[in-house]
This record gives sequence, structure tokens and C-alpha cells, in this order.
Amino acid sequence: MDTNKMRDISREQFEVWARDENKWLIDRDSFGNYIYGFVRDSWNSWQASREAVVVELPKFDEYPSSMEHDMRESLRSAIEAQSLKVAP
Repeated sequence: MDTNKMRDISREQFEVWARDENKWLIDRDSFGNYIYGFVRDSWNSWQASREAVVVELPKFDEYPSSMEHDMRESLRSAIEAQSLKVAP
């Protein structure tokens, strides 16, 4: 998954959290930046926390190689769909 798509997913998750959990106003200016400083700071922290998480996929030594590939790709897709990174 490309970086922009991951960032968009992460922003959507952040905004749901900000609205639902904190009742924050998440208005953005014409450049896409959050108007309120505390929301910008929280967004920056959210992004940093996601950048710090890199998931290492397990080994599938007991499975045929074709099955291993499919399993690894399925896991990679599921993890990246949550806007997290997978170790190479």
C-alpha cells in the first residue's frame, strides 16, 4: 500500500477517535491543516505513534511455499489496512 493511502487511512482513524472519544472540533484550513493547535499536536503524535510500529511477519516454515506466500500477503494487507508498516 502506498504511503499516501496509509496516511489517509490513519487520518480517518484519528478523526473518528478525535470526534467520538473527545468531541473535538476537527476543522481544517484550506491547506488541510487542523485549525486548533491541540488537534494539530495530537495528529502529529498520532502519526509518530503509527510510524514507530513496524510489524514483523511470522515464518511459515511448515507450509508449502505457495501457501506461505499467500498467507504472508494476506497478513501484510490486513496490517497495512490499519495504516501500520510491515518489516521487509
